[in-house]
Amino acid sequence: MTREALAFLQPEKGGVFVDCTVGLGGHTLAMLEAGATRVIGLDRDPAALAIAAQTLTAYRDRVELVHSDYRAVASVLDARGIDRVDGALADMGMSSYQLDAEGRGFSFRREDPLDMRMDTTTGPTAADFLRDASEAEIADVIFRFGEERFSRRIARSIVHARQSAPLETTHQLAAAVRRAVPQRGFTRIDPATRTFQAVRIWVNRELDSLDDFLAALARRLKTGARLVVITFHSLEDRIVKHTLRALTHRENPRVRVLTKKPVTPGPEEQDSNPRARSAKLRAAESVV
Repeated sequence: MTREALAFLQPEKGGVFVDCTVGLGGHTLAMLEAGATRVIGLDRDPAALAIAAQTLTAYRDRVELVHSDYRAVASVLDARGIDRVDGALADMGMSSYQLDAEGRGFSFRREDPLDMRMDTTTGPTAADFLRDASEAEIADVIFRFGEERFSRRIARSIVHARQSAPLETTHQLAAAVRRAVPQRGFTRIDPATRTFQAVRIWVNRELDSLDDFLAALARRLKTGARLVVITFHSLEDRIVKHTLRALTHRENPRVRVLTKKPVTPGPEEQDSNPRARSAKLRAAESVV
């Protein structure tokens, strides 16, 4: 949703922007091409940053890429003496590169190690979680982050499977899930989809402090500067919606919400990029 994001961010006015989830650099490149004076780009994934550096070679004097969790954006800006920015973007979705890259374990379409870490330099893997967590803990994660109605059955199947051998690959986990979910004719969504989403969210702590991050980011906007957030599942979108609403509190408003309803991809983008179909964009403007 690059076109929609740029329409809200207005980088053609120039100024310093922060891309909190730079990924492969597509949004940052678009901002620079549109007229942004400087972009600070953060990402947890070192491999993605390496690709972004190549994508942004022509603008290396106007962009700085930082290996950092987006929730540390205030510290990143402080370290560079930047008090406020002219716009901020946070695209919470995973890139096609991450989903398709070998060895990452995000997708069950290919047999890979069960890693699922966006930052491969730190933290437990999905395999670590599924090895060490209790059946109740696994069920809770799958229910909370995957909104999976068969979470208890799936957790029971996972624990049963690991008694024979550790779950170490994507195909092993997917098979354990499919054994637990009742099949009633053809379904477009694979039964393992919600479980993989849930485990990935747990591994990367994707929802932890998301509200605090958005509030902190809003405080770093200049008056009139815009914040754009793109989410790809209902749990994230719900947090973004309520956080932005809280920041419009009548007694001490910090932002004005620009999107009464989330902006979604048009038919052309959905056709060209099926993974964008679930995207929702919300935007707000600083009033202080």
